[in-house]
Amino acid sequence: MQEAVALAAALPELEVIGSGVVRLAKAQPGLLLGSGKIEELCERLSAAEVDLVLIDGPVTPVQQRNLEKAWKVKVLDRTGLILEIFSDRARTREGVLQVEMAALSYQRTRLVRAWTHLERQRGGLGFVGGPGETQIEADRRAIDEQMARLKRQLHKVVRTRTLHRAARKKVPFPVVALVGYTNAGKSTLFNRLTGSQVMAKDMLFATLDPTMRGVTLPSGREIILSDTVGFISNLPTQLVAAFRATLEEVLEADLICHVRDISHPGTEEQSADVEAIMTELGVDEATPRFEVWNKMDLVGPEEAGALQVQAARREDVFPVSAVTGEGIEALLEAVSEALRDETVERVLDLPFSAGKARAWLHEQGVVETERQTEDGFETSVRWTARQERRFRDL
Repeated sequence: MQEAVALAAALPELEVIGSGVVRLAKAQPGLLLGSGKIEELCERLSAAEVDLVLIDGPVTPVQQRNLEKAWKVKVLDRTGLILEIFSDRARTREGVLQVEMAALSYQRTRLVRAWTHLERQRGGLGFVGGPGETQIEADRRAIDEQMARLKRQLHKVVRTRTLHRAARKKVPFPVVALVGYTNAGKSTLFNRLTGSQVMAKDMLFATLDPTMRGVTLPSGREIILSDTVGFISNLPTQLVAAFRATLEEVLEADLICHVRDISHPGTEEQSADVEAIMTELGVDEATPRFEVWNKMDLVGPEEAGALQVQAARREDVFPVSAVTGEGIEALLEAVSEALRDETVERVLDLPFSAGKARAWLHEQGVVETERQTEDGFETSVRWTARQERRFRDL
């Protein structure tokens, strides 16, 4: 309930005047709630002069229409609310397109007799026969055409991002991605590590568009740090698909820092949600991961001591406070150590047609010896695991 209220508060134009849990033995197919509960809530909503009711869960189009009719207010479910927040926050071209795509995909499902005006028919020419195209079909077709147009635009944007990523791959800087539940403090940590001024607020989904900055580690090594959109439980399926491109930096990362709000009472559940979404996105399990226990400044002294003892037993856990700077130095040193490049030797048989791959190897300065054979080149290289992965992706 706390998260549902925080979601509503994330839209500046909404004022939350009340919340409550309605216990249901079974959801009613047409109205979601029983008739008695609907009447009781109708009186409360009328007395409080409510304009919008948010239901923290899925609501079918039929249920939405019937509830709106019964209560004479606008009704929005969890997916609809998250889409509203995303459309309010998206700033980059890609972010805006992704949200539009997700919103249209959601609206398309709402065209199942969602509004009475969609049951009208636009008649065809009588003598040709046939009733003509129904309004619902026309609206659905309009949405499909709009989605096709957005897909084309998005394809161009994604292609541009792919070119940018390819350019970054030539620069031998490892990528470290910050991931975590929404409002875990990723942007505050990002600002602390990079000296940037990325928007950081105590609000769900303050960051929507990915931000990348260069950071010099204590060892002198340079890395690229990526701040990503926060995850949330029951993330609408439309958004998982739509933001896959936004989260591509996580898929490409050399190290993932899972930032947790350790002061939150539901931190374990939040952590499980993040892991589940990363699996759904296809993040490689072999990618090294750190757990960053953020907001240590918000836990009491006794709990902080217990957390420090717990973290000391694990090599991949770092208690920090992005606000006070506590624990940041230890985290950076561990990142330096994790990205220390150990090199291995490999012998590659490159055909004459692999000119691009061979040029890349020489560009990276990893070629030890090279001998021409009948079929191409026998090339001995000494490289890091990251360089090997990038070579395989060429």
